[in-house]
Order: sequence, then structure tokens, then C-alpha cells
Amino acid sequence: MPRKVAIEFGEPGTSNIKVVLLGKQGFCVKLSVHKNVLLENSSFFANKLSEEQFGLSCLEIDDCEDVESYVETVGLMYCKDMKQRLMKQSVSRVLRVLKVAELLGFSLCIKSCLEYLEAVPWVGEEEEEKVVSSVLRLQGEGVGVSPVLKRVSSDVSNPPSDTLSHIMELVLKSNEERGRREMKSVVLKLLRENNSVPNNAGSADICSETIYTSCRSCLNSLVALFRQANEPEFADKSVHNKEPVVKQIVLEADNLSWLLEILAIRQAADEFALMWASQQELAALHSKIPVVTRYRISCITARLFVGIGRGELLPSKDTRQMLLQTWLQPLIDDYSWLQHGCRSFDRKVVEEGIGRTILTLPLEEQQSILLAWLGSFLKAGDNCPNLQRAFEVWWRRTFIRPYVDAQGNLVQSDSSMTSKE
Repeated sequence: MPRKVAIEFGEPGTSNIKVVLLGKQGFCVKLSVHKNVLLENSSFFANKLSEEQFGLSCLEIDDCEDVESYVETVGLMYCKDMKQRLMKQSVSRVLRVLKVAELLGFSLCIKSCLEYLEAVPWVGEEEEEKVVSSVLRLQGEGVGVSPVLKRVSSDVSNPPSDTLSHIMELVLKSNEERGRREMKSVVLKLLRENNSVPNNAGSADICSETIYTSCRSCLNSLVALFRQANEPEFADKSVHNKEPVVKQIVLEADNLSWLLEILAIRQAADEFALMWASQQELAALHSKIPVVTRYRISCITARLFVGIGRGELLPSKDTRQMLLQTWLQPLIDDYSWLQHGCRSFDRKVVEEGIGRTILTLPLEEQQSILLAWLGSFLKAGDNCPNLQRAFEVWWRRTFIRPYVDAQGNLVQSDSSMTSKE
């Protein structure tokens, strides 16, 4: 690339001033331009020319970071249709021109760049951030940047919780399986991203309240559906007439699983654990309904055990105990169906979660639950959760640790007596 370049604007041979752009590493561009064009379009050049003597024929600009964009921006001073010229450029190129136009005080160019940025799509988050940061830099300059920024911010004081509530209502009430499934995945992903961004506690509390309102609504609907499915006349209906109720049970169970996942991500699922542990009526109705209809309910229980085992939620001892008493046996009863009917079911993870949950309880309660589990496991085998690891921990705590501790205390006591002698 040549170290020196000469460019002439306007009618050949009519220029009356040279603008020399000195870039990095000795790169130099000499522009042949017209004083009247500079004065009409640039406050920077107008100030420079007024400061210098009348007969000035050359003006130097040192340390140009982006010589190419300077040349392009000066060229726009000669352009009759600036919008048409900018349309041929990329967003990144226009941002570079905008930066130079700001330095030169070229207000018409700034206006055209902003109009371009307001209309053109921004591709990707990185480009969006560049546009927003560039436009925000102009905010204090009395330039009309609001139309561009309205794409990323709103003047309407609509609380985030209202918008979130509306989105959740639309997803939860959708009867189109594929669309609902895909949007649940998208919303879950976006809420994970939200959770990684620090925000004020008040906003998080509002969102959690919104989610819990949806949880209670789904749970009330689920209990009503289980009551309906448990009525004597329901059993006499044809499969076709039962189908709407069965499909609605599946939908509400899936909705609750989704809401629980959101709460776990937000580390706000403790109240859900208490709410679920308190559903004695639902648990009682559960055993009276065919497993093919009910087993998805146990996915909710399994997710709670996994969350407790991972430390994603920290419910009280009473809640953990009630959760196991109310829902462990229904989960065991559905275990075969869970393994074959739930695509996301991970046996190893669930069994580890159940075991860890049991081991958080006092030793006597661990014993009661694990001995009851042992009876089920010896009858059902693979159709029952394998809690062997938890059983081994309980065994060591019960039969080995007391003697180890006692022996340790005895050694310590002997040592203390020896030192006194």
C-alpha cells in the first residue's frame, strides 16, 4: 500500500485548499477540497479556518486513527443523496463514519447515519452493543438519538413482572405441543441468562411472585383434574371421552415441571418444595389413577429431590421430611414408567438426589425411610430407585461411626490421663 495518497473532490482543478491526513506509521493522504464546502458542513473545519490566516492553503490533521473513514466522511460533504450512499455500507462502516462525523461536527452526516441505524437490522448482540454505545456517546450533544435507542429501551413504564406474567400465561395456556415445548425451552434459556446478570432484589422478588402465582393456578387445576379422574362415572367413559382430561393432566404436570425448573434456576424453589410436600390430597388421589395418566406428576417430585441433592434449594427439615413421606412412595410406584416415558429422566441423577435428601434428615428418620425403601427394592428390583449408596452411608453412621467415635474418645481419655501422670 502506498505511503502517500492524493485524492481530489469536486470538479477537477477547482480545489482551493489541501487537507492532509496524517495516519499511523507515516501513512499520509492529501485531499484537494473546497473551503466553502468545509465551512458549510463542518464546525471543526470552520473553527480551524477562522483561527488561521486568510490565505491558508493547507490544513493538517495529525494522528488520524481511521484515515479511510476520514476520507469517506469528507467525500460525503460532496454527496447529494447521502442516504443512498450510506445504504451501500455495512453497519460497522457507518459507525466508523459516524465517529468521524462527530469529530468534524458534520451534523448532516450524523443525522443521516442515525437515520440509517434506526432503519437497518443489527445482526447479533455484538453489533447491537456497538451501535448502542456509539449512539449513547452522542446523547449529550443535543442530537436526536431517541429513535435509534427506542429499539432497545422503552419509555412506557410497564413493570417487567406484568410482561413476564403475560408471556408465561401465553405459554402455559398453549395447547399446541410443539410451539409450547419450543417456547418453554427458549424462555428457560433467557431466564438463565437473566439470572447471570446482577439485578436488584426487588425485581427478582416480583418475578418470583409472578411465577408462584402461575404455580398455584396449575396446582389447583391439577387437583381438580385428579378429582374428576377419580369419580366413579369417569371410569365408565370411553377412551375418547377420557382423553381431554388426560391431556390436560399431562399439560398441567408439564407446566409445573417447567415452573419448578425456572424457580430452581433463580434459587427460589424452597416455597415450591413446601407447596408440593403439602399436597396430601393429590398424593392420595395419585394411587387411584392409572399410572399411564399420573406418572408425569412424579417428574416434579424427582426434580425436587435432584434440586435438594444439588443444593439448588434448601427447604427446612420439616419440609424435606414431609416431601419424602408424601411423595417418595408415589415416585417408587411410577418408577418404571418414569424410566421409559420421560425423555429427560436420568436415573442416576434422580437416585443420587433422593439418597442425598434422605441423608439430610436425622439418623432415626433416615433409618425409617431406608428400611421402607429396602422392602420395596427387594420386591421391585430395577423398577424401584436404587438407593444403595445412601443405604451404605446410613449403615456406617449407625453401626460403625459410634464405635469409631467411642474408640477415639477412649484414646483421647487415656492420653489425657497419661499426661497428668
